Amino acid sequence: MTSLAPPASTPAHALQCLEVWGGNEPRRSAVSVAGLDVWVWSDPIAGAARGGDLYYISTCGAGRISRFAIADVSGHGDEADAMAQTLLKLMRQYINTPDQSDFAMALNREFLRRSQNKRFATALLATYFAPTDQLIVCNAGHPRPLWYQAALGQWVLLDQESAHAAAVATIPPAGQLGNLPLGIRSTNYVQFIANLAKDDLLLLHTDSLSEAEDSRRQPLGEHGLLELVRGLDSSCPEKLGDAVLQALSCYRSGPAQDDQTLLVLYHNAANPPERSLGKESRQEAQVLGF
Repeated sequence: MTSLAPPASTPAHALQCLEVWGGNEPRRSAVSVAGLDVWVWSDPIAGAARGGDLYYISTCGAGRISRFAIADVSGHGDEADAMAQTLLKLMRQYINTPDQSDFAMALNREFLRRSQNKRFATALLATYFAPTDQLIVCNAGHPRPLWYQAALGQWVLLDQESAHAAAVATIPPAGQLGNLPLGIRSTNYVQFIANLAKDDLLLLHTDSLSEAEDSRRQPLGEHGLLELVRGLDSSCPEKLGDAVLQALSCYRSGPAQDDQTLLVLYHNAANPPERSLGKESRQEAQVLGF
């Protein structure tokens, strides 16, 4: 870990209308959007100034719709950094693409064209709609987030099954794989909706966490990470990231062998500012792909 100040030491940065925040630099920061408090921990491998992990948060002009992306570009060094920068530019370019599944397909096409099949990236895209406390998730081959359901007092892996949700948008034809990492081949992407309750937590991460190896070179895995987090104190969201990374350091036989990035989202369920309905509501529905 780098010697950056922990997120709890500085006030959260409240994202302004149409602001895009993020990058692939070392980071320990606190930010906020309507309904969510967010803490970001990111460490490129070997103390590099930039890495192949990308984190990205944006908010709409009214503050009702916030979007999150976390991505992991294959490889290390300058080439991975260059592709991470390209991916960030593409995310900015397609920020107003209404449907996240369309957004993912557009990113995939551009990534295929620009990387020439030399690099790929996994990505998780999530849109939070503050008026209804809904999180719309599209996963492009990325590790599943962890979801703390406050009402039940339990951590689960966030997917369509745990969200009790049906897929939204185009279903891949029979026999065709969907939701592949960016840059592999042309594919369809689908998304699903999770209904968040007050005090729920979400933990978004890159695969350095789930692929951590012990002294016997046994990877932790998604379910191992889930069990590790279940053993931690979830009552202080601003400290959870440090606790996770410290527990991983104890599990590993040495330092992390990859960039590692972790986002903790706390659902405070605060209502967005009041606005008139009508045209604005229809525009919001279009942004969400409904």
